[in-house]
Amino acid sequence: MNAPLHPLQSPGERPLFVPPEPPARLRSISLAVLAHLALGGLLYFGTHWRLSSDLPSFEAEVWSRVPQEAAPAASATPPPAPQPEPAAAPEPPPPPPPPTPAPEPPPPPPPAPAPTPAPAPDIALQREKEKKAEAEKQAQLQAEKERQRKQQQDEQVRQQAEAKAKADAQAKADAQAKADAQAKAQADAKAKAEADAKAKAAEDDKRKQAAAAKAAAEKQAKAQAEQQERDRQANIARMTALAGGSGGSGSPTSRGTAAQSSGPSSSYGGRVAARVRPNIIYPDAISGNPRAEVEVRTSPDGTILGKRLMQSSGNPAWDDAVLRAIDRTGSLPLDEGKPPPSPLVIGFRPND
Repeated sequence: MNAPLHPLQSPGERPLFVPPEPPARLRSISLAVLAHLALGGLLYFGTHWRLSSDLPSFEAEVWSRVPQEAAPAASATPPPAPQPEPAAAPEPPPPPPPPTPAPEPPPPPPPAPAPTPAPAPDIALQREKEKKAEAEKQAQLQAEKERQRKQQQDEQVRQQAEAKAKADAQAKADAQAKADAQAKAQADAKAKAEADAKAKAAEDDKRKQAAAAKAAAEKQAKAQAEQQERDRQANIARMTALAGGSGGSGSPTSRGTAAQSSGPSSSYGGRVAARVRPNIIYPDAISGNPRAEVEVRTSPDGTILGKRLMQSSGNPAWDDAVLRAIDRTGSLPLDEGKPPPSPLVIGFRPND
């Protein structure tokens, strides 16, 4: 609804006491948004400008493209006109047509974001150097870590190899010691077996020798007994013949001469002892002076044909020494040019 016109107001003018029409709503909202954006930008750059002192400083101004309408100047109040005489009230003029509303201006474009200022060349170069240095530092750290890891791995491998080599050497030494012990045990067993075999062989030989010696002694004793028996028979026959011859002749002198000629002379025993004693070999000392009597049989020329121990001295070693001496002697001396009497019993003492 339009306000009534003042009497002094022309039809095309604005009423004097009517406030101006408010601007369009969209324009007010746009201006408020721009003001808030500008304030937020100022606050942001005001709080962060100290964080990068190397960056160049800049200023931003916000300009509004929408012009602000000024309020119309108030016209001077005219002096009151004189009251005209009352006249007939004229017809009120027809109401003027409503004014055509002015087209609303297009909304302003959104403010362009503030361009990020390009860093200065020296700052970019410094940053590039810092990045490169940081990359090199990281690469060095990574290389050092890799080197330490490889060194630890190599050390672990080396320790494992040393432990394995030590275990192998110990096992080899144990095996060698075991083999040496087995070889020594086998060698000792072999040596013992050989020694036992040798001892057994020696014992067997000794036993065989003793048996052979015993058999030989028995054979010799048997032969001597047979020889003695033959000699005894021969002596009996000779004595019988001598006795018969002397009886036929009737001469007692002849009988006495035959008896006398059958025995040895008084010095013959000393000559026989002188012949046999040098051949007696007996180094051991003998307690006392035991006598060993040996019967010796000889041929007419004095060759010793056999011997026999008639009476032992009580010392077997002395008896054997006497028998061996008779064997070494070989023959007995003649008795004053006559054959030695056979058999002849000879006695031997160590101290004679």
